[in-house]
Amino acid sequence: MELKHLTGFVAVAEELHFGRAAERLHIAQSPLSQQIKLLERDLGVKLFDRTTRTVRLTPAGQALVEPARRLLADASAVRRTVRAAHLGEVGRVSVGFAGASSYAALPLLTRAVTSQLPGIELVLEGQTYSGEALRRVTDGTLDIGFVALPVRRGITARVVRMERLVLALPDSHPLADRAEVPVRALADEPIVTFPLSRESAVRDAMVQACHDAGFAPRIAQEAPDSYNMLALVGAGVGVAVVVESARNIHLEHVVFRPLAGDEVPVLPIALGWRSGNPSAALQAVLRVAQEVLPTPEDAPAASEPGS
Repeated sequence: MELKHLTGFVAVAEELHFGRAAERLHIAQSPLSQQIKLLERDLGVKLFDRTTRTVRLTPAGQALVEPARRLLADASAVRRTVRAAHLGEVGRVSVGFAGASSYAALPLLTRAVTSQLPGIELVLEGQTYSGEALRRVTDGTLDIGFVALPVRRGITARVVRMERLVLALPDSHPLADRAEVPVRALADEPIVTFPLSRESAVRDAMVQACHDAGFAPRIAQEAPDSYNMLALVGAGVGVAVVVESARNIHLEHVVFRPLAGDEVPVLPIALGWRSGNPSAALQAVLRVAQEVLPTPEDAPAASEPGS
């Protein structure tokens, strides 16, 4: 039993037409028919009932379809793994992330790496906010981190998202009736945000926007992540300034409203890694990230500063 015979069998089983199956495999119909005959001879069974007008799977053919698909998938995985080992694309790559922006981007990266780089294991380290991620990438305890700009010397970064800040508030809040909310309207509002110790870029941007509007924010409570923050908002503890990706977190009694005014920043969210890191596994992950997380057209440059 040869893999090319199984490939031909699956194509015919899915198309139920030898001509279309041959076209799909980019071969002539005669060699395909010969492959099926050799496979039937090897198995000692008839796989298709053929007439001049129809092609149907026999019971034996039906039984072979799923095992054949699994064998072909396993063979493909073996090829990818061996090729990855040959190129040095094996090992572990650690990724630090936190907040709604990375929650939106990370699944795209992990699925693509799993599919394209079977020899690489992504080690995902949650609640690693921008400042901590930058420090850990710098000291080598983290390979890649979702970071804010600017980055420090020795770090290379590429912007993967541009995030506008929005307001999350309880659906019963008076400000929920507005189409958009000026930042100055938050002057007397209790605010839920990320802990100061986590060095969150979103918290820093919120504080700066409040200062630009002429007041200091009144922090009512801190939350370790976006989900807990929005849960506190829904419970009426306060309002929260979050990135627009937080809209993907659906909780009862929480609504989102745009923030109005020139003082509302747009945050560039970047992937950052140590410049000159020789890891082939890291470079392979960065190539995949370039495909699935392209740089937005309106993104600022995010190269190594001072270089």
